[in-house]
Amino acid sequence: MRPIQPPRPITSNNNSNRPRRRPDLTLPLPQRDPSLAVPLPLPPPISSSSSSSSSSLSSSSSSIGSTHPTPLSFNELDKERRIGSGSGGTVYKVRHRPTGKSYALKVIYGEIQVLLEHMDCGSLEGTHIHHEPSLADLSHQILCGLHYLHRRKIVHRDIKPSNLLINSRKQVKIADFGVSRILAQTMDPCNSSVGTIAYMSPERINTDLNHGVYDGYAGDIWSLGVSILEFYLGKFPFAVGRQGDWASLMCAICISPPPEAPPTASREFRNFLSCCLQREPAKRWTASKLLLHPFINQNQNHNQTQTQMHPPPNVPISNGIQGIQNHPLHPPQQHSG
Repeated sequence: MRPIQPPRPITSNNNSNRPRRRPDLTLPLPQRDPSLAVPLPLPPPISSSSSSSSSSLSSSSSSIGSTHPTPLSFNELDKERRIGSGSGGTVYKVRHRPTGKSYALKVIYGEIQVLLEHMDCGSLEGTHIHHEPSLADLSHQILCGLHYLHRRKIVHRDIKPSNLLINSRKQVKIADFGVSRILAQTMDPCNSSVGTIAYMSPERINTDLNHGVYDGYAGDIWSLGVSILEFYLGKFPFAVGRQGDWASLMCAICISPPPEAPPTASREFRNFLSCCLQREPAKRWTASKLLLHPFINQNQNHNQTQTQMHPPPNVPISNGIQGIQNHPLHPPQQHSG
């Protein structure tokens, strides 16, 4: 048998005139929808007071809803300290010298640099929130963000407490879009297993469920329900720890009944969680429908009354999606180090 020889190197001289051996072979590429271009524009402010407040991602002349914030230069940023790291990159707190404002700079693979709003109170991981009106306000902000994403055919795929950030103004933002996907620009229905298994929906872990069909939008809602219940209980809501082995987590999520709030919780809150944690994805409510749930509406009215009685100083309620905006970052022409 004749041994297989390595292919000869192809130089630029003979490659230009060389005919294709199989002109019928082509690589299909996904069709890109220009209307879903990234980065996405920010949603409009939810109230007139929001547009008057300063946004840490824009200059003083730009409103929160501006789609063209003033660009910053890389050499105007001073790195202060590292504030987080993970598989998606490392995040540093940086200071913009001309304005004195603080930002979060995410460095991905040591090359891509994304400037984000700095959420000074960090993530909600390990937070215990037993007060239902506060949970309703938190849920409302996250749902507004998910509604904004889902309406643009984007699924986050990794909603969990550590990816929900909060600042000192009680604004909650969805963070870490490292595993998100724009469904209209891909060739598959979002079936890949990425993200954190502890907060994954049953049909995403076990592909035999739901006839092997994974609905990314419903998956985000399941993850939201698990996170909200964890905030209420002060612990991971399943019988196993979230850091448990894969088999134990799979049995708890895919075989055991979905977790519920204790009987001491209000009927509205228990029903809200049930609408999020339905085992069948088709029975889970959408983000837009959950925004109309009595648990959200009743407590929103309560929170608005409390705000009118004790108004915070010029603090707009975030719509839960501002934190995904990427500020255009222009590196200098020559940069050493």
